[in-house]
Amino acid sequence: MDWSSLFGGASSPDSDSEPFGPRFSVRAVNLTATTPRKAGLATALDHVGRCLRNRRMNLSARTRLLMPIMLAVAVANEVSGGDWPRWRGPENTGAVADKAQWIEKLPAEAKVIWKVSAGPGFSSPVVEGDHVLFLDNQDDKETIHVFSAKDGSRRWKETLDTTFKDSQGPRGPRCTPVLDGPLLFAQSSQGEFQCREVADGKLVWRTNFADFGAKFIGEKGNAPGAVRHGNNGSPLVDGDNVYVQVGGTNASVVCFKKKTGKVVWASESDVPGYAAPVIASVAGVRQLVSFTAEGVIGLDVKSGKLLWRFQVKTAFARHVTTPVVVGDMVVVSSHQVGLIGIKVSKDGMSFKAEQAWLNKDGAMNFSSPVAVDGYIVGLGPKKDIVCIDAATGQLAWSQQGIVASSADKAYAGFIGLGRNVLMLSDSGELVLFKADPKALAELGRVQVCSANWCNPAFANGVLFLRDGIKAGGELMAVSLAP
Repeated sequence: MDWSSLFGGASSPDSDSEPFGPRFSVRAVNLTATTPRKAGLATALDHVGRCLRNRRMNLSARTRLLMPIMLAVAVANEVSGGDWPRWRGPENTGAVADKAQWIEKLPAEAKVIWKVSAGPGFSSPVVEGDHVLFLDNQDDKETIHVFSAKDGSRRWKETLDTTFKDSQGPRGPRCTPVLDGPLLFAQSSQGEFQCREVADGKLVWRTNFADFGAKFIGEKGNAPGAVRHGNNGSPLVDGDNVYVQVGGTNASVVCFKKKTGKVVWASESDVPGYAAPVIASVAGVRQLVSFTAEGVIGLDVKSGKLLWRFQVKTAFARHVTTPVVVGDMVVVSSHQVGLIGIKVSKDGMSFKAEQAWLNKDGAMNFSSPVAVDGYIVGLGPKKDIVCIDAATGQLAWSQQGIVASSADKAYAGFIGLGRNVLMLSDSGELVLFKADPKALAELGRVQVCSANWCNPAFANGVLFLRDGIKAGGELMAVSLAP
């Protein structure tokens, strides 16, 4: 969407003109001009705000009257279309906002549209338009693949990095990549980061976390977080920027211009955990929330300034769950500490982050939960599905008997569909249930694949997933039409 046409020729609120010192090394390769994808909701809101604040702009009464309509259009553009272009969906929440995609039942049998062989790895697929992006191990190389969403035909593949192996899984990639219009972003376990063109795989720019002082150690000694078991937390695209958990000195999180790789800001020195960051409005301020090896931090999305910090210290920093934001409550989990509700508030010009509650019986290991009408729904420590009040931390209900694997290795991928939740178990069974605050009400189940640790992508009534844990498996598209 061309916002300048809506605002009488006003320039874009974000440009590449901001200077940044030459501290960091980013290599741009044969950058070609690309047309920006539709403006994101955040960019639209920011633009409207600037217009209203800028007295030099001569906004007509008609334009002011149309602003609510423009914002409604922005919201519709942001959440519609059926794409699942990043980890846990369009907003990194695991939820499908488009009501037209919500389902009330599952087919009696899985309807596989197509499937292709997949090498080892834990990367989940993402989907945008007719492109499916996926990483796996091919000939001991972390490899980027793009397939057709319609028929599974391969468009291209390119090498990302060499592989590494440890006791936690197969020799293969562990980070889910990102699709963003004409560009894609892929991150390797050992810290290679690449931006490529979706159409043909041409390299646009790349960098390596070592350029920022990050050191990948592997499974040695007491090394914590991502330096031990690999960089698992997916990058996050927002507007013109891509945010990456690099883990360097004064560069725990780095904000790059997505088209050029230019560094906008770099902040803090935390070692990353294994969780992807999220961007949300917390205590009235839009911020990036990152679950690091040291705890949870909130950073200003424009400047990288640290807004707040909450310490979570555990052995080896196995901090895996993507932060879930419900109002001003940030919820994360550690299998050692438990499920934690962090209340963030303004304190004058600064912020406070305080523990509102702790539920040890609701501890979630490495499956990220979803928020459903003020409740957190996820996989508990007894391989039970749990529903916990996000405001109080109180357990609403617990349901056992759905996930069959051992509690220490149990996994499930959750997708929120309004009041319903679609769950892919680690045995390959798809379960649809209503997450009523009183009890789990099962709506259907169907076997769709074999053993997996996958967060599937759900786009236009089709589930895209991969199976295989210790070895390779299959990447497939499964129709959920009745």
